[in-house]
Amino acid sequence: MTALSDFEIIRKWPATHPDRIQLYSLPTPNGIKVSAMLEETGLPYEAHLVDFGKDDQMSPEFLSLNPNNKIPAMLDPQGPEGQPLPLWESGAILIYLAEKSSMFLSTDPGERYETIQWLMWQMGGLGPMTGQLGFFHKFAGKEFEDRRPFERYRDEVKRLLGVLDQRLEGREFIMSGGYSIADMASWPWVRTIGGFYEAGEEVGLADFTNVTRWLKTCESRSASQKAVNIPPRD
Repeated sequence: MTALSDFEIIRKWPATHPDRIQLYSLPTPNGIKVSAMLEETGLPYEAHLVDFGKDDQMSPEFLSLNPNNKIPAMLDPQGPEGQPLPLWESGAILIYLAEKSSMFLSTDPGERYETIQWLMWQMGGLGPMTGQLGFFHKFAGKEFEDRRPFERYRDEVKRLLGVLDQRLEGREFIMSGGYSIADMASWPWVRTIGGFYEAGEEVGLADFTNVTRWLKTCESRSASQKAVNIPPRD
């Protein structure tokens, strides 16, 4: 495909600015990651709300871009070699945008892979485990009489917070070189523990002093404050 108009998803979410990155998202932790990155880099983009209440993520148009029916997803009209690039999975998108903008991912090979290592830590651990904690604490899972599933995920989130707290000892951010995609991937998930999931007390979030200090720093960034409401919910 050589133009945005060739993509089926454009029929459901028309591009007002077809020369800009098209973001299909929702301000959940995974969505906030990419919105924060776009705001930080200043890359021109256009955000489209994927409304889960209307099952937008299951529509043929969305599935034509992301068969895994998850947000975020994006289309870059100016991808490699000037061709449109469809992309999904928030970690992959963060790496792509970092390379496109030459920001938030070191070009030093060692530091680069260490940053990606922490990004994968969030993708494979912190995010999924926190999501399960939220399900068993706030949503339908809280009705289960058997508390072992909740306790399993609560304890794993506590363990992961301990890993992060130790990493942040003596560091402002996850990487010594400064704010990076590793931070952008992680802080929206930590934020939701004490926020939307209302599980801060259950995991003792306040006891992880390095994490809470780091979270406050990440949240205070101008791009972060914008990202938590991108795209705005109807």
